[in-house]
Amino acid sequence: MSHPPHSEPSQTLLRRMFDAAIASAQPALCVPPHLPSRSELGAGRLIVIGAGKASAAMARAVEEHWDGPLSGLVVTRYGYGVPCEHIEIVEAAHPVPDAAGLRAAERLLQRVQGLGPDDIVLCLISGGGSALLPLPLPGLTLAHKQDLSRALLASGATISEINCVRRHLSAIKGGRLAAACHPARVITLLLSDVPGDDPVDIASGPTVADPTSCADALAIVRRHGIDLPGPVRAALESGRGESVKPGDARLVRAETRMVATPQLALEAAAAVAREAGYAAHILGDAIEGEASDVGKVLAGIARQVAGRGQPFTPPCVLLSGGETTVTVTGQGRGGRNVECLLSAAIALGGQPRVHALMGDTDGVDGQEEIAGACIGPDLLARAWQLGLKPLERLADNDGHGFFEALGASVVTGPTLTNVNDFRALLIEAADQGAV
Repeated sequence: MSHPPHSEPSQTLLRRMFDAAIASAQPALCVPPHLPSRSELGAGRLIVIGAGKASAAMARAVEEHWDGPLSGLVVTRYGYGVPCEHIEIVEAAHPVPDAAGLRAAERLLQRVQGLGPDDIVLCLISGGGSALLPLPLPGLTLAHKQDLSRALLASGATISEINCVRRHLSAIKGGRLAAACHPARVITLLLSDVPGDDPVDIASGPTVADPTSCADALAIVRRHGIDLPGPVRAALESGRGESVKPGDARLVRAETRMVATPQLALEAAAAVAREAGYAAHILGDAIEGEASDVGKVLAGIARQVAGRGQPFTPPCVLLSGGETTVTVTGQGRGGRNVECLLSAAIALGGQPRVHALMGDTDGVDGQEEIAGACIGPDLLARAWQLGLKPLERLADNDGHGFFEALGASVVTGPTLTNVNDFRALLIEAADQGAV
């Protein structure tokens, strides 16, 4: 039964919607239905491997619902480990990789050596897996990977472009991990954090065939003006970094199962909004582009809804997901969600009856332990009273600094999952008043 849209503060409702999106992608809920049955294993072994911000929580869900012996190793972000009995949990750095991730990737490859056709490798992959498995091609170093990661993250490249480059400089991504498991059967459970849910882009596709090429990676680097060290350029230009391609016999027994997606998270949030008496409209689960530009567009739509009742009638909520990018030019504490929200707030200009929350479902926007922020119509006025200059903060990529000063940050702590960005704009009814 729905409630009239006066029954709780708008920003409280936005936070409940964000929490519902995160809850819908909790591994304890979404992993068990996709596990293989005990009868599928037969006389073989179950080896559990994986990487990503949700991989440790996924591993625990496997242990809690698997009734036979198992062993394994997964690597997750610092602070995202959870206790497991039989699966070793290793923590490493994200988004810029470190030596702990390098060692974990080496050990993970060792775990799948010498498997037989009766064995099953259960691979648990979620967002963040690329940075957590930074095993470079022979001849390249971790420093090469770190420098390139920083350059790509600051360039404005899309996540698909970034992962294409990563796949062609890796000894484990782009299908190489699944190839190393041959002749065992490989079942990959994917928790998607990428627009379009393409398996090759989730953690750079360590267990799936890659249709892109070294030439594609070089074109991306060239397009974004990134200077490559000699060994890195040589690996791409020589074709030595070519990944595992569709049709490769080593991947014939590899399959993928999508267990959670941004769309499902948005639908969970929409259900909360509707139950509270608001119409909910999902604008898209794969919206990309420069974060500040996306913020302006979303603000423009919200103003049209609030002022003219088009294309939707208030009270309503506009939901979207995907992964925006930020071309870093300033020195501030960025984050694509707070960048998008600050841009939207400026474009809204204090528009009455419009509230918004934007955050990353993994609880970390950029490199800050802050998920995002929440705004209302009074935000700009409060900022000016404090002497804050929104346009200057946006130009300096300082969304986190701006919203922290206003007490508007949204902090969740480690969510143990990741289904990408969450953006919600709530437009109150004309007679609803400020709540």
